[in-house]
Amino acid sequence: MLSYRHSYHAGNFADVLKHSVQLAIIEYLKKKDKPFCYHDTHSGAGGYVIASSEMQKNGEYQSGIGKLFGRKTGVDVIDQYLDLISSLNTSGRLNNYPGSPQIALLAKRVIDRVQLTELHPADFARLQKMLGKQKKVKVYQQDAWQGLKAMLPPVEKRGLVLIDPSYEVKQDYKTIVASLKEAHKRFSAGIFAIWYPVLERSATEQFIRSLAQAGMRNMLRIEHCILPDTEQGMTGSGMIVVNPPYTLKADMEEAQPVLSKLLNEGEGGSFIIEQLTKE
Repeated sequence: MLSYRHSYHAGNFADVLKHSVQLAIIEYLKKKDKPFCYHDTHSGAGGYVIASSEMQKNGEYQSGIGKLFGRKTGVDVIDQYLDLISSLNTSGRLNNYPGSPQIALLAKRVIDRVQLTELHPADFARLQKMLGKQKKVKVYQQDAWQGLKAMLPPVEKRGLVLIDPSYEVKQDYKTIVASLKEAHKRFSAGIFAIWYPVLERSATEQFIRSLAQAGMRNMLRIEHCILPDTEQGMTGSGMIVVNPPYTLKADMEEAQPVLSKLLNEGEGGSFIIEQLTKE
C-alpha cells in the first residue's frame, strides 16, 4: 500500500522521540574515527515545509516540535536535537522540519555514508531532489525490505539502520520481525532502531514480545505516551533499539521526564525505558 505520506505527520510528538533517539545514536557513532553507514528503510520526502498543505491539514507538528522549538532544556539529548532543528530555521521562526534522512545528512561527517530507500513515487521524487546529489548519499526507489537484503552489511561494518514503516496493514508487524532477524544475521554489529506506534495496548505488547523473542541480544525499549491508553488513536510511540549505545538508556532516562512535562496532554501520559533482552 502506498497511501501513507509522512508529510501529514512530520514533526509530531512521535517524531520528537524518533529523531532524538536517531540523533543520539549518530552522535555516539561519530565518537570513533572510523566511518559508518546510515540506512533508512522508509525515508519519506527527506524534509518538510511547515506551511505546506500537508503539514497544515492536521497540524500534528503542533503536538511535537511546535511545543519545543526555541527552548533550551539543559538535557543534552534533547538540546542537540533542538539545535539541529534551529539550524534549519535561522530566522527564528519554525518554517522547516527535517525528516530522518535530512537529520542524518546534517549530522554525519564527510567520511560517513547514507543510503535511503523510499517506494512512494511522489516522496521518492522529493527525496531525490533534496538529497540525491549530495556526496556519499544514495537514494533508491525500492521496497524497504528488499533494500535491507540488498544493502546489508555495509562495507563500513558499522552503522545505524532506521526502520520506520507506516503500519498501514497488520502484516507490517510480522514483516518487521522477520526482516529484522534476517538483517541482523548479516549485520550483527549494526545498531537497528525500530519505531512503533502505540494504538492499542494489547497489540503493542504482543509486538514487543515478538521482537524480544526473536533471538537477538541487547534490545532496549524506549516509549513515550502523551495520553493514557484508553484514548483513541495513536496515544504514544516507541523505539526498539538493537545494540544500543551504552549511553542511550541513561540519556533517555534523563530526557523522558522533561519530554513528558513539555509534550503530555493532560493527565495520564507515561514513558517506558527498559532492557528487553540481555546484553
